This record gives sequence, structure tokens and C-alpha cells, in this order.
Amino acid sequence: MLLDPGLELTLRPMKYPRFYEMYRDAIRNTWTVEEVDLSVDLVDLRSRMSPAERHLIHRLVAFFATGDSIVANNLAINLYRHINSPEARMYLSRQLYEEALHVQFYLTLLDTYVPDPVEREKAFAAVENIPSIRDKAQFCLKHTDAMATLSTLRTRDDRSRFLRNLLAYACGIEGLFFFGAFAYVYFLRSRGLCQGLAAGTNWVFRDESMHMAFAFEVAAVVRQEEPSLFDDTLRGHLTTMIEEAVAAETRFAQDLLDGGVAGLSAADMRTYLEFVADRRLTALGYGPRYRAKNPFPFMEMQDVQELANFFERRVSAYQVGVTGEVAFDEAF
Repeated sequence: MLLDPGLELTLRPMKYPRFYEMYRDAIRNTWTVEEVDLSVDLVDLRSRMSPAERHLIHRLVAFFATGDSIVANNLAINLYRHINSPEARMYLSRQLYEEALHVQFYLTLLDTYVPDPVEREKAFAAVENIPSIRDKAQFCLKHTDAMATLSTLRTRDDRSRFLRNLLAYACGIEGLFFFGAFAYVYFLRSRGLCQGLAAGTNWVFRDESMHMAFAFEVAAVVRQEEPSLFDDTLRGHLTTMIEEAVAAETRFAQDLLDGGVAGLSAADMRTYLEFVADRRLTALGYGPRYRAKNPFPFMEMQDVQELANFFERRVSAYQVGVTGEVAFDEAF
């Protein structure tokens, strides 16, 4: 089974071909930081944005500065060694590359938007000295540390702990913290601001959507193979995790919007976060926790353009060609 201890190395015949298909989808979404033109944003930052909007941007890139590094760390330490499928590990290897790419993108954002080296140093230390960002980092590290002592998944409790870690990152961190960050970017884009940041975020949005899809596929396979793991205890853990993530991201919203950003309120952000949280729980087969509606029309459009149709769209989206065929049931 997928979470059995060991290191399966045989790719053919493939037991989990869907993971290989997801790896190929990720390759098609290849992009580079050098393709993103951030120079157009400098005029906005210098002359078109209010002090409150500049504060929002600086807080946002301060969170970005370490957010994906935390995800990559958990990926390498707690996920790769426990998912016993060579095709799934191919996807995880690709995801690790994408996390490094995101780190490079956010480093470039900091170098571009925050030219003062002292201010940049403060941004990199945000997990220690900015309370709203420290809270989010502690949420992440709590779920990383909960798996730190597990070398193999030998017991039912071990596998349940793995699922809690997997889904905390997929739903709470990549699926909520990052999607909250995307909402700020696309709000600014809807006002004609920071188009370069929005262009780069489009690529990150697609990557993160695929990371969530992979984690949900892992959960679906485990649910099929070991349905008893998805009991009321796990559901309670996931609901509590979602509530903690929404609370932490709400505190971040209050920090970002403390100066008063016209057209965007912390209350609306809270409603959006609850809406996103319900989508994550629904994707896992559970009922909604908040029953919130999306208050942001600009994110409805984004979901349609970049998320809902991503895996079906093949014409307008930039893709790197992948050639050749693989027979999933062929033996060596």
C-alpha cells in the first residue's frame, strides 16, 4: 500500500499511474523567474500606491521570504520518504524544484521592491520579529515537528499523523495561507497595480493548485486502501487545524490592512478565508465548516481562469512540450 514502510523502486508496471500523469502536467507548467518583468511595478510602488498599500506589499513579501522554504523543508523531511511509490516520488521531486523556484521568485521580489539592505534583512527575519508572520510560521512548524520523530509509518497512529501533516500543509498552508496571499495580489491587479507581481503569481498559483491536487490524490488513495484512517478523530483534527489556520491568516490580514486599504477590509478577507477553508474540507469529502460565500469577484474570475480549468486547458496556457508515451502496465 502507498504508506507501507519501504522504498519501492519499480516503475513498471505502474501501480499509481495518476501520480506519473501529475508529474507530466507539472513539467508542462515549467516557467522561470527571468520571464517575469517586475520593473513595471516600481512606478506603482513609488508614485501610484498609498502608504497603506506599500505596507501591504512589504508585509506580503516578508511572508513570502520564508513561506516556501518551510514547505520545502517539510516536503523533504516528512513526505518524500513516507510515500512508497516511485511515480509519486517523481512528482515530489518536481514539487521540490518548484518550491526552490518560488523561493527564487520571492527573493527577486524582495531585491526589487525593498532596495534598502536593512529593510530586506528585517523582511527575512519576519518569522521572528513580526507577530502576524511569526504566528503563521509557528503553525507550520508545529505540524512539521509532529512528524519529526517518525522514521517509518508502522502503526495506525503513525499513518494518522502522516495524514494530519500532509493535509495541514495542503489545506492550511498552501491551500489557505498562500491563497490568502494570492487574493491581495489579484486585488491590486484589479486596480491596475503591480501587474508584474500578478504575472509571476499566475505561475505560482498554478504550481500551488497542482501541489494541493497531488496531496488530495494521496489522501484519496490512502482512503481507498485504509478507509478506517478517515474516522471522526481525523475529521476533528482537520477541522481544528482549519480553524487555527483561518485565525492565524485573519491576524495577518488585520496586520496587512491596518493602515486602511481602500476597497479591501479585514472582515472581507476573513469571509474569503472561510470560503476557501470550506472548499478544502469539501475536497476531502467533508461538509463545510463556515458556509461562507466568496466576497471577491476578482478571485472568482481567477479560480475559473487558473484553477478550475487548468488541467483541461491545453491551448492558451504556456506549456513546455513533453513527448513520448508510457505504457503503465508494461513490465521491464
